[in-house]
Amino acid sequence: MISATGVRLRLGNRDILDIPEFSLHPGHVTALVGPNGSGKSSLLLTLALLQPPSQGSIRFSGEAVNPSNQLGFRRRLAVVFQEPLLLDATVRGNLMTALRIRGIPRREAQQRTSYWLERFGVLQLARQPARTLSGGEAQRTSLARAFALEPEVLFMDEPFASLDYPTRTLLLKEMGMILRELHTTTLFVTHDYSEIPFLAQQVAVLYEGRIIRYGSIADVFGNASLERLTWVPWQRALEDV
Repeated sequence: MISATGVRLRLGNRDILDIPEFSLHPGHVTALVGPNGSGKSSLLLTLALLQPPSQGSIRFSGEAVNPSNQLGFRRRLAVVFQEPLLLDATVRGNLMTALRIRGIPRREAQQRTSYWLERFGVLQLARQPARTLSGGEAQRTSLARAFALEPEVLFMDEPFASLDYPTRTLLLKEMGMILRELHTTTLFVTHDYSEIPFLAQQVAVLYEGRIIRYGSIADVFGNASLERLTWVPWQRALEDV
């Protein structure tokens, strides 16, 4: 689906990423973990075509991304950030605007908007200004907007990090059900390993800008219970490098 080959990213005088080869498994959810400053968000932005690499290539469905076609590829993706980044509009308006920008006919946009607001439990807030929402309501709206776009690939950068525990747990369960239902190829960044079994089938460990481990949850974490994982998995992964 999306792959990176020979990708390097340098910002100023600092080398951020060095990714010889990396690809997302179609229809699977991959969790991207690693210590602070390892380049997780930079890799997500690069794969989401929002940060051009300094070197190397990104391919989408086997086709190399270049300046002439990247806008068309971006329209097949959706990105959810830790902060919801909602427009100063109503809840419904946030979804409708995104869909109309993508060229979705009005009637279909209205249907998608109502469906996904209901799926994420915020349909009753459709006419409410987004600026008045709680953190959980705003993130639900952001996720509804992303899924309404029907992306081929979904990117999420710590989307649950700012939510309180009850809201986060409930939303993780709902997200897991939706992702299993749709089989949307997804990459999500997290620092909380308890989120991984709710959503992911694959885990990639990033350390100092390099993928040092990539595989199934069992491959990366071994037999350890994720609820007991207070150690950092890249330390174990480094033993194998």
